[in-house]
Amino acid sequence: MYRFDRHLRLLMFNEIEKIEIAVRSAIVNITSRETGNPFWMTDPTCFYDINTFTKTKQLIDAELAKSREDFIEHFRNTYSDPYPPSWMLAEILPLGVLTRIYDNIRSNQIRKKIAQEFSLGVPVFNSWMTIISVARNNCGHHARVWNRTFALRVLTQRRMARPWIAIPVNQKKAYFSLCIIKYFLDIISPNNGMKAKIDALLSSYPSIDINAMGFPRGWENEPLWQ
Repeated sequence: MYRFDRHLRLLMFNEIEKIEIAVRSAIVNITSRETGNPFWMTDPTCFYDINTFTKTKQLIDAELAKSREDFIEHFRNTYSDPYPPSWMLAEILPLGVLTRIYDNIRSNQIRKKIAQEFSLGVPVFNSWMTIISVARNNCGHHARVWNRTFALRVLTQRRMARPWIAIPVNQKKAYFSLCIIKYFLDIISPNNGMKAKIDALLSSYPSIDINAMGFPRGWENEPLWQ
């Protein structure tokens, strides 16, 4: 069980990395383009809740203070601006902080455009990114994943523009997190091969109870996994 969980975490972490890059790029590029402001991430006028902005800015300050990235050092030594542009900040901020920043963007139109990059509405995109962030943290900190019951409430859309699942499942189990990961991958990396990787992993550990992971009977026939 330990070895299976380890390999499952490695699989999930590797796929989440691709999603993280795509989401960071979408948030930064779209908001920079729409606002015309490369420093929007530290501009209070771009956000609707000043208290949330203050908290995220404190997190930005903390990450900047400890960063030794070459591009941050180059910015400090070259420019007089108090903060680097958003695309630099996005590289040093944890994914959870970046999704909090996204959720606080004043313009609903900008948030919609970012979510639409992944064929989702704003509430569902935000909810699913929270699931991605939690899964990433569990994998990164070697926490048990395979049969864990997650406490987060997940939002879903009644009508999905892209292939999704139809069989009712427990949204607090690992299978649902894997479905969310697969959904994003099908957009950003269509030939991702995630289904084959899961099949190979399950075949290597036939004694693992996939029901405890939330896998329903016939899951492999779902549109998402075809």
